[in-house]
Parts: sequence; C-alpha cells; structure tokens
Amino acid sequence: MFGMLKNNYPYYLANEAVYANESLDVTDKYSGAIATKVALADEAAIDQAIEAAVKSQEALRVMAPYERQDILNHCVQRFTERFDELAMALCIEAGKPIKDARGEVSRLIDTFRIAAEESVRMGGEIMNLEVAPRARGYSGMYKRVPIGPCSFISPFNFPLNLAAHKVAPALAVGCPFVLKPASRTPIGALIIGEVLAETDLPKGAFSILPCSRNGADLFTVDDRLKLLSFTGSPDVGWDLKSRAGKKPVILELGGNAACIVDEDTDDLEDAIERIIFGAFYQSGQSCIGVQRIMVHDALYDEFKSRFVEQVKHLKMGDPKDEDTFVGPMISLSEANRLKGWVDEALTMGGVLLAGGSQDGAMLEATVLESVPENAQLVTEEAFGPVVVLSKFSDFDQALKSVNESKFGLQAGIFTRDLYKMNKAWDELDVGGVVIGDVPSWRVDNMPYGGVKDSGVGREGIRFAMEDMTEIRLLVIRDKHRK
Repeated sequence: MFGMLKNNYPYYLANEAVYANESLDVTDKYSGAIATKVALADEAAIDQAIEAAVKSQEALRVMAPYERQDILNHCVQRFTERFDELAMALCIEAGKPIKDARGEVSRLIDTFRIAAEESVRMGGEIMNLEVAPRARGYSGMYKRVPIGPCSFISPFNFPLNLAAHKVAPALAVGCPFVLKPASRTPIGALIIGEVLAETDLPKGAFSILPCSRNGADLFTVDDRLKLLSFTGSPDVGWDLKSRAGKKPVILELGGNAACIVDEDTDDLEDAIERIIFGAFYQSGQSCIGVQRIMVHDALYDEFKSRFVEQVKHLKMGDPKDEDTFVGPMISLSEANRLKGWVDEALTMGGVLLAGGSQDGAMLEATVLESVPENAQLVTEEAFGPVVVLSKFSDFDQALKSVNESKFGLQAGIFTRDLYKMNKAWDELDVGGVVIGDVPSWRVDNMPYGGVKDSGVGREGIRFAMEDMTEIRLLVIRDKHRK
C-alpha cells in the first residue's frame, strides 16, 4: 500500500536533509494506518533556518534571473519524472481521490513552469518626473528588489500546489524562505525540498520544517522574516496577522462559495456536471468548493431532481480506486464536526435530499434544502462534501444573498446575459467572479484571493512575486536642463 513512500522523511534545514528524529506519524487518511514517519523540527532548528535564510539573501539577490529560471525548470523536470510518486503520496497522506491527486500534481508542475517564465520578466519602469516646473531636469526609474527572507505556512488540503504558490514565486524573485507544511500532510512539501536540494541554490535559501503548532511561533513573530504568507483557516490566519509585527502578511483563508444558476442557463446538464465537480471534488475540502447553490424558480425543480439523482450515484470509498469520487475527510474530528452541522440544519427545519450518513472519516456527498440562513451550513465554511440548495426569483436578490456572507473568495454564475454578468462583476463583494462555471475553477497564473474574512492579498505567480518584492526608485537630476 505504501510502496511509493519512504519509511521516513527528513526535514530540510538550510538546503540539507536532516534526519533528526521520527516524531511525526503521517497516516493513510483512508485506512488510518501509519504510512510513514517524518522528522519534526524544534524551535532551535527553526531559529537556525531563519538565520541561514538571512545569510543567504545576498547570494540570492545577485543570482541572474536566468539562473533562477534554471532552478525552476529543474523542478518542472523532476516533478514530471516523479509524477506518479507525488500523486500517490497525495492520495495516501491527504486521502485525495487519485484522479484529483493527479490533477494537483499537474498544477504543481504548471505553477513552477509559470514561475520559470515570469522569473525573467520582473522589471520596472522609466518615469517622466517633469510634472511641474520644479521637476524640470529630473527623470526617474524604478525596479523591484526581493523583500527578504519569507515565512510560509501551507495547509493540508492542497499540500503540493498551495506550497508551490509560495515557494515558486519566492525562487523566481530571489527570496529565501522557511516553509511550515501542514503536519497532517507534510510529504509533498518534503519532496519539493528533496528536489530543491538537487539544485545550486545558495546555502540557506530554503528550509522546509514540519513542526508542531506550538513550536511554530517564530514563523510569525520573528522580525528577521520580512513577509508572512499563510493559507488556512480564518481564525488562525487573523490571529497570526495580529502577531506578525511590522511585516506584510498575505492571507488566503476560507469561504462558503455560492453558485447562481439563472433562468437563462441554456445547458442545465452542463451546469449540474460542473456544480457536482465544484461541490464534491476532493471530498469538498476546498476553500472555493461550491457550498451554496442558488437556482432560479423556473429551473429549480428540474435542477433539484437531476442534481440529487446524480449525487446519489457518486462513488464513495478508497481514494486509490480510480472510480472513487468522494474519499475521506482529513480526520475523524473534521467529519464529526460537519456531520454535526448537517444534524443542526435538519433540526432547524432543513430537508435532507441526499447523503447525510457518516462512517468514520467518510461523509457521504450530502444535499439539503430549506436550510435557515442562520444555520452554520450557510454562514460558516463547511469544508466538506455538503451543499445547500435554495431558490430565487430575482437576480438582484440572489446577488444580495451572495454578499450577505462574511466570506468573499469567489462566486460562480451560470448566465448568458452580459448585463447580468457585468452587474455581478460590479456588485459581488468577492475576489473573483466566474461566469459559466463554478467558483471552484482556478488556474495558476490568475490573481487569486478574497476579501472580508476570506483574506487579504493575492496569489497567482506574478501577483505573489509583486508581494515578495519592493519598489526601489532611482531619481536623476540633469543640472544642464534649464
């Protein structure tokens, strides 16, 4: 079962593998068995990693862009060669259905490939400063310079690609970094470290350190770190921001994404197929997974009938099975939490249309309707295979319902009306609006992030590169220009 995993994994301290201990058990999320063991970094190792990152900054700064590009291209090549190993590691450590796991490995490769392309494009601008008589004879230009050592904290649900969205842009601009992967799913990040260790990066350019949450304070509070990028839960993210001091903080947090199906939707089957994917891929454990589905009165009954029937036929089981669509949630405690929210919604008057049963960490693909607006399934982030159906008659009211959420990551709208498309783009208080598809759609070069409790800042390679650099201005006075 675990043949593609090693018996134990090191952490990476200043580019080097350190087999310090085997303190962290990583389980197969489907069987619950221990799949491998990982070295766990202590506070002293984290401190050494930060100091090494500081010392490496100058060597990274003077690397030519093509040299950084070569490193990123090496990663693309090695990830491609190790594709099956990476996919199976995801399948085991995250419980991700194997088809979804392969999709994430493909995105990992895309993310590093895009970063390689962008690494030689980061430029600046020549500016005309003669905007007033006192500025006559002055010209200016600016360039972007690396912000310095960065701190990255990545989540369990996309342990490869969401780590890549921090690591790849840092390498592209020349920022050393320390990365804390999720302790439940550290293997993917450690394989990234294994590949980076094959390169000629300056010593100290990277450290990848699984550690306990209690031991990770330095990732947040240490002033030697010049930027913190965190992906995870809102409660944790905002707490980290409050303790991060003067450093900029990028937060990619949660959501309870809505999808509107308007009356002019011309292909209901396509909408149903995409919404099933958006709601239940990787067991719903995505911050842009479809959670709230709003369907126009004219289509509601037909949509509900066809949607529920197809959901009932989704295969739940071993994520290593090629036909499995819904695998386990990340832990029994998370499955228990979400099952409790389903039960709460039912006691508040919600109606169960499909699913609702739990077997350990497995929770069936579940559909409810008539759920009150103050139920946790509506107001909070479900982060699992559960959706809530509701109907609307007025498009403006549907937009208002989307905006009533405390979250604002992405929204999806099935409509053929360009006026409604533009109205949604203007009025929805979210980071992104997706027309003709689900909010769960993302490619790795687009600006991605949210507003309100969904975070601050944007990922997407070029946008992350901008966050990891600072503008440095040069002003030149020509005293001969009168």
